[in-house]
Amino acid sequence: MTKLKMLPSSRAYSANPDGDPLRFYYVPFLGALYRGRVEKCLSLLPGGKRVLEAGFGSGVTFFNLAELYSEIYGIDLNSNCAAVAECYRKQGITPGLVNASLLAIPYPNACFDAVLCISVLEHLSPGDLDAAFREISRVIRPSGVLVYGVPIERPLMVMSFRLLGYDIREHHFSTEKDVFLSASRYFAPERQLTIRGLGGLAGPIYEIRRLIKS
Repeated sequence: MTKLKMLPSSRAYSANPDGDPLRFYYVPFLGALYRGRVEKCLSLLPGGKRVLEAGFGSGVTFFNLAELYSEIYGIDLNSNCAAVAECYRKQGITPGLVNASLLAIPYPNACFDAVLCISVLEHLSPGDLDAAFREISRVIRPSGVLVYGVPIERPLMVMSFRLLGYDIREHHFSTEKDVFLSASRYFAPERQLTIRGLGGLAGPIYEIRRLIKS
């Protein structure tokens, strides 16, 4: 099992304190869920030369990605790219980060071995998913991989987030079924992992897929 390598909480940098969930990674119980979804996504990446993470946030994947890929790139709508890049440069990692949308990825065709999207695609409307996957397919080389993770909305999950003052339905516009349907138009499904809550008692709460560009 891949273990997520992170900065100590006292040194962690939150790129967007109002919207970035970084603080949740360090709290008991919920932190294990946040780290677990990232670890399972990372475990499906095969490694290579160049990877793009869409929605990199505070860069919590970067230590692990640096062990798999020689070049790390990232796009994010709201992250402070300069500050995040500087944080990791001090740790010996030099990511190329830009503020950009999945609907208009600012990189040339077939330039990435893999694209990683963790808890990003559910924030797009069903109408925008097709455009996003078309762009992702464009920048992945033939036989390259897409790994994504999306929540499976469950009543317990909704209630848990509301206790934290976060109404998930104000932010999630597409279901895991919407995402997979759009992804399948451009990629061939290869592997699927599911995270279950409360040791399985709460049922499936998070879906992770690896797909191949044909």
